[in-house]
Amino acid sequence: MTAEGSRSPHSSSCSLRLVVIGVSGSGKTTFAGQIARKLSLPHIELDALYWEPDWQASSRPVFRGRVQAATAAEAWVVDGNYSQSRDIVWSRASHLVWLDYSLPRVMWRVVSRTVRRIVSQQELWSGNRESLRGSLGRDSIVWYALTNYHRRRREYPALLAGEKFKHLTVYRFNRPQEASRWLQSLLQSNTAST
Repeated sequence: MTAEGSRSPHSSSCSLRLVVIGVSGSGKTTFAGQIARKLSLPHIELDALYWEPDWQASSRPVFRGRVQAATAAEAWVVDGNYSQSRDIVWSRASHLVWLDYSLPRVMWRVVSRTVRRIVSQQELWSGNRESLRGSLGRDSIVWYALTNYHRRRREYPALLAGEKFKHLTVYRFNRPQEASRWLQSLLQSNTAST
């Protein structure tokens, strides 16, 4: 685990603006949802703002407008990696959690999640569902996770070292157990301060 910055998210959940990042399959949505539920904060899933029916991407202006509206509140928890909205989300965030897990762990998670969604026909954003055909090609989430893993590990440190995002308190977790312990301490501190 790496924690940078001096501000603690425990100090006031009423003004906490936290973004959870990581490659597909790292557990961003689940982790962000846990934080949001436990602290009674809005959970903003960038995938839900991005995807239109039939797996059509929203236009850049529409997506950015949705993100701006969703993050205008005083407190929230966002999950997602969209570079076209990073300037909005990261600039407004106070804290950033990076789930930086190993490639085998991430690939196991993304493959098992994809299989589970195909079998259950779980409805995702805008009525979309994953399919066997969609999970096999170069446009699949599995391929996306695999091909973006190393790029994200190079890209994020450079972005976080720059002046533009120096205001963020950053937590980088290499194992799910580290993230779980951090979440537990966040919840305990929040309970103690109320």
